[in-house]
Amino acid sequence: MSFSSAVKNELCRIDTEHNGSLFELAAAARISGLIKVVNTNEINLRLITENAAFARRVFSQIKDLYGINAEISIRRSRKLKKNIVYILVLTSSKGLMKVLEDINIRVSEKVEYVPYAEGMKKKECRKAYLRGAFLASGSMSDPEKTYHLEIICHNMILATEVNELMDSFNLNSKVTKRKGNYVVYLKEGENIVDFLNIIGAHSALLELENIRILKEMRNNVNRIVNCETANLQKTVDASVRQVENINYIRDNLGFDKLPENLREIARIRLNYSDASLKELGEMLNPPLGKSGVNHRLRKLDKIAESLRNMKGEL
Repeated sequence: MSFSSAVKNELCRIDTEHNGSLFELAAAARISGLIKVVNTNEINLRLITENAAFARRVFSQIKDLYGINAEISIRRSRKLKKNIVYILVLTSSKGLMKVLEDINIRVSEKVEYVPYAEGMKKKECRKAYLRGAFLASGSMSDPEKTYHLEIICHNMILATEVNELMDSFNLNSKVTKRKGNYVVYLKEGENIVDFLNIIGAHSALLELENIRILKEMRNNVNRIVNCETANLQKTVDASVRQVENINYIRDNLGFDKLPENLREIARIRLNYSDASLKELGEMLNPPLGKSGVNHRLRKLDKIAESLRNMKGEL
């Protein structure tokens, strides 16, 4: 089962009061409902979903709110995976017009979606609408791979509505157009966690938080390992360069021409090429700190560079 399906199944187990059911149903019908004007006397509203729990929930909400039994049928999807889809149908001859009136959809020669946000001043109503929107047309990527949650709307009025509702909870949602539809989406893990909390998917929220913690720990470990690897490589490269320069000085100038302090560090570096600056400093008499050791080795580098320049070598 996908993460999206798990979230939707959890949401379908939430008990709602009258207003909560109405706003959930409004979101589902407005965002994913397909309205067809058969003739001047007949209008159909179809809701199509692959989630059986959501189909049962909408069927029950319509019955509880309006005393209407929606027609329901089951068929195989035409898509490649050929999943089972559930189709709920309401007709004007069976009370659809009252439903459309309540959810601000006007139907004459064309279908008009009147903004619905005015009726959602209460926080619980906005939460219910967003829950219905996600159930009807939302999806979420596997958080193990990436953080992405979206709700697809078939026109800009509905997308703006969902976007404004998300913004009322400071979720920083965005809207984009894709294949003729408008997509309201969240990309930040923290915002997605807040959204799941708002719509009541608390089990999914906890699972997502656990995944986020584990991913953050893995990322921190990787950063530390990469940093340590980079530092180790720098140490190795510096040691190789220092040994090459010291050998060049020995062969072209001789250690006896060096001051005692440089002669001492040169011999110790040749004998202990893998030692760190701290370890080299502890071998000196008297011991020397890392910065002091580095200062002497840099002097040896400059001497080797001067010798090469004198000989015309690169």
